[in-house]
Amino acid sequence: MSEVLLEVKDLKTRFHSRGKLIHAVNGVSFRINRGETLGVVGESGCGKSVTMLSLLKLLPPAARVESGKAIFQGDDLLKMSFRQIQKVRGGKIGLIFQDPMTSFNPVLTIGDQVGEALIYHRHANKKEALDRVLDLFRLVGISDPEQRVKDYPHQLSGGVRQRAKIAMALACEPELILADEPTTALDVTIQAQIVELVKGLRDRLGVAIIWITHDLSLVAGLADRIMVMYAGNVVEEAVTEDLFDDPRHPYTLGLLSALPAFQADKKVRRLASIPGSPPDLRAQPQSCPFCPRCSYSIDRCCSEMPVLRPVKSEVENDHRIACFVDTRERGTPA
Repeated sequence: MSEVLLEVKDLKTRFHSRGKLIHAVNGVSFRINRGETLGVVGESGCGKSVTMLSLLKLLPPAARVESGKAIFQGDDLLKMSFRQIQKVRGGKIGLIFQDPMTSFNPVLTIGDQVGEALIYHRHANKKEALDRVLDLFRLVGISDPEQRVKDYPHQLSGGVRQRAKIAMALACEPELILADEPTTALDVTIQAQIVELVKGLRDRLGVAIIWITHDLSLVAGLADRIMVMYAGNVVEEAVTEDLFDDPRHPYTLGLLSALPAFQADKKVRRLASIPGSPPDLRAQPQSCPFCPRCSYSIDRCCSEMPVLRPVKSEVENDHRIACFVDTRERGTPA
């Protein structure tokens, strides 16, 4: 049986904006095992990044975690002091941010910035840190590392900057890496290279990864499990193969149908879309947030909040959905 590395229970995060509360994360619960890759997907604004930033207390001043637990190696991250969480960030949990240009300090060399984590967490001297950085640059496939450590961020391409960011995340040999849409700012060729690099490093080093993205197709060959979020809620969670072979939540079905597909007959087909708009999160959700946009909804959906429950299946699995309807039998209560 796999050992649970991180378990999050009933996480709720709110933003204070002009005297009103924004209900950004609404009771999110999930777990990740050692060496596992969890894909977190959903449209922009669904709470993916806020969920993960909440765990390490990296939220902006207007945001606050109101409740929940995040048990990592026996300790609750949400109850840690500033000094305690500082030791976890970059030490036990590495981070890869979305834009490799803005996440680096433009006036410090890449080598100094990657080595800073080693000096802080491992108490390495400058020479030891430099030697380790050179090894890390070779590990992530950065050519001519002796020159690259002297370069500033603007002197590197987006792909090399992101490789350097991955090297920084790996510097202190963390057991978990949070990757917040790390390929969004890159072209598709470099995206594929970064994904293959991360897969190879995961298999080689045994590190667990939470990969946040809005692109289901990207995590199809990377994640062991996928968690789908909508309006601050987890609406479906399953092993990757199950999610693609047997999606159950209407929102997941909508995401999958919107993916472009290879068309051998060369006929032009219009991409599917999900009608409507996301809900206004200034109001506390009292019913299924997807109800106004859902073609499967029944009366109960718009008056009651569904909770995650196992799907009815012929085989035992970890497939869960937050829905009152069995989408395989349209309109039939589950």
